[in-house]
Amino acid sequence: MSIKVIAKNRRARFEYEVLQTFETGIVLKGTEVKSLRDGRVNMGDSHCRINAQLEVFLVNLHISPYEYGNRVNHEPLRERKLLLHKNEIRRLYGLLREKGLTLVPLKMYLNRGNIKIELGLVRGKKLHDKRENLKKKEMEREVERNLKSFD
Repeated sequence: MSIKVIAKNRRARFEYEVLQTFETGIVLKGTEVKSLRDGRVNMGDSHCRINAQLEVFLVNLHISPYEYGNRVNHEPLRERKLLLHKNEIRRLYGLLREKGLTLVPLKMYLNRGNIKIELGLVRGKKLHDKRENLKKKEMEREVERNLKSFD
């Protein structure tokens, strides 16, 4: 099973506390797939919303236009439908109505020729939590530096 990571949303793991993850498919056009294979995607401000017909859409995902495409090239910021089972969507809909929870894409990857998205059910971190994470990372880096210089 070969998995090739196309893009990661690193900012999401810093800004949010990930409570649960889901693997979903995505409905794309041909030029979007070609552009994604080139890695021309920005997941920065993207998030998901569920409409009244219980369909999940990915909003604000920027896939750059395919440079060799012609007049049938895709719109970079269009809403893209995500493929989930109805019972998963119903459960997510109930969880998202809870205060402070959001559904954001964490990672986009190629799995056996299909483009998949890893979604995270997240809650926003407080400022002190972010500072605590930065302190932990800095301490780990310092320990690694000391171990390297000790060799």
